[in-house]
Amino acid sequence: MRRRDFITLLGGAAAAWPRMAQAQQPAIPVIGLLSPESATTGNINGLHEGLRELGYVEGQNIRFEYRWAEGRYEQLPDLAAGLVRLKVNVIVAFVTQAALSAKSATGTIPIVMVGVGDPVQAGLIASLAHPGGNVTGTSSLSAEIVGKQFQLLKEIVPNVSRFAAIWNPANPVWQAPRASVRVPKFSGRRPDEFGSTKVRLTQAHSAL
Repeated sequence: MRRRDFITLLGGAAAAWPRMAQAQQPAIPVIGLLSPESATTGNINGLHEGLRELGYVEGQNIRFEYRWAEGRYEQLPDLAAGLVRLKVNVIVAFVTQAALSAKSATGTIPIVMVGVGDPVQAGLIASLAHPGGNVTGTSSLSAEIVGKQFQLLKEIVPNVSRFAAIWNPANPVWQAPRASVRVPKFSGRRPDEFGSTKVRLTQAHSAL
């Protein structure tokens, strides 16, 4: 995802801010940021820089409301609902789970999704060409890429018959690759769970 493309999407949402501001009477337009993880300095700095290029400076003519789930995905619906209650002008949702929570919380506030694997399969938009509704943004199409990666591994090591995959069961777009190999799945929702996941993966490998 190119930063300029992402900022352009926000700029499109910003075009409606003056009308929305007049209707809701906030002091300045408010952007809600929603993520299942902690703040990612690079993403946030890039967002601030891009908005400055459009003339929006935090604390002067725009305000941010940050909502980070700190790895606890189950908190996303409540965090999204909180942003809706604040009547933010747009919600920037990082990854699929946050975007789904935002969409469930509001059908009117514009939502800009970032880093979503497959927004069509997840039910966020109708199609890539015509998303419809109040959700727009960028997609990495990572679900398709994972399948291609397994196909490449199969070509590199033709005799392989078994892969192992660490996945997040909270992500609705994860799917097993379509390849003639077995793919045991080892789950982990939060960073503190990956230690035990690695142990189980190692034990499974030793048992072969």
